Amino acid sequence: MSQRPSALTRPTSSKRRLKDLLLQKDNRVCADCGSPDPKWASTNIGVFICLKCCGVHRSLGTHISKVLSVTLDEWSDDEIDAMVEVGGNASANSIYEAYIPEGISKPGSDASHEQRSKFIRSKYERQEYLKPSLRILSNQKKGSLKTSLSNKITDNFRSSSSSSQKSEGMVEFIGMLKVKVIKGTNLAIRDMLSSDPYVVLTLGKQKVQTTVVKSNLNPVWNEEVMLSVPQDYGAVKLRLSQACNLVRSPALHDCLLDQVYDHDTFSADDIMGEAEIDIQPMITSAMAFGDAGMFGNMQIGKWLKSNDNALLNDSTVNIVDGKVKQEVNLKLQNVESGELELELEWIPLDQ
Repeated sequence: MSQRPSALTRPTSSKRRLKDLLLQKDNRVCADCGSPDPKWASTNIGVFICLKCCGVHRSLGTHISKVLSVTLDEWSDDEIDAMVEVGGNASANSIYEAYIPEGISKPGSDASHEQRSKFIRSKYERQEYLKPSLRILSNQKKGSLKTSLSNKITDNFRSSSSSSQKSEGMVEFIGMLKVKVIKGTNLAIRDMLSSDPYVVLTLGKQKVQTTVVKSNLNPVWNEEVMLSVPQDYGAVKLRLSQACNLVRSPALHDCLLDQVYDHDTFSADDIMGEAEIDIQPMITSAMAFGDAGMFGNMQIGKWLKSNDNALLNDSTVNIVDGKVKQEVNLKLQNVESGELELELEWIPLDQ
């Protein structure tokens, strides 16, 4: 493993350090399937991965693999330090793939989602390819790996070894959806005079949320979150919902749920409204046009306001600076007042 750079040798730009690491030969292909030019990374494991493998990593949970985009997400210095300390794909794979049994082979770039999922879960979640003496099992006392192995990887081994979660189904992803939660307006009062709102979004079994804005009925978040989009996107929806631990019915198996709550430290969080957004028009338009970078700024689709949806006005799908984006303004439903402004961006597999 490479050593953490000293203060004297560390480049001044964190982005530069990450870019230099990505340019190393072994980091120019996905650590799990060998696909060229990986644009994603697991920051706590220390590997660069492709978008298809990224979808599997996300399904493992952040306690095992915390995924960030190399080009789209903001990285903290600690996250970059962790990647540099591991040293990249070759160093990490020398640990995670030390003993791959005969007859077991890594998936290739054209592997199915099921093949990727089986290998990646065996590699990181069940630690089946580690040297036996390095495995940290749930019935053993906590230990450590070699001193050259970063603490973050050690923590990952401990987390994954104690996890008994099983795969909740093989889902093929076709791309990513970046959701920017911009602001809320005239939200409902849930405390004495105000509320502490935050937004929760879920897609299938994925869930992300914004920070809490204290005592504000007109909060400004300007926060971006990322969600993987499943192959069966025809009925994918975005919805603000009530329950934190939502029990999904079969009819909602492909819905993206967006929930606004009032953060209450003394009682269960209160619902502050809900809405649905059908993102099929965006994905259908984006796929019809293909590489958005080949076109100038233009409108390519539209989701129309109707009595059956929560739109405040028609929502157009546009190519803006080579990216497919859609602004969405919602009237929150099942609540006395409140509006929410979002921006969606479609990210295809090859980005």
